Amino acid sequence: MDEHRTAPRRRLLKAGKISFGGGAAIDCTIRNLSETGAALEVISPVGIPEHFTLVVEADHRHLPCRVVWRKEKRIGVHFEA
Repeated sequence: MDEHRTAPRRRLLKAGKISFGGGAAIDCTIRNLSETGAALEVISPVGIPEHFTLVVEADHRHLPCRVVWRKEKRIGVHFEA
């Protein structure tokens, strides 16, 4: 399979939170991660806004994100500057 991403992603399994709306948060699992984006596993993508902050709990990073695709229990995000 050809890789079309600008940065290669590393597979991993880390806890995260999707933070939005002045304090609302949804738990997620970070399934893969690169310098430019990530794939997140969620219980349901319903109600997750197009723009949010991903909090990587292991190292307390806060990454502003934009959703680029949605599937049944996963969403793909691009990190915004």
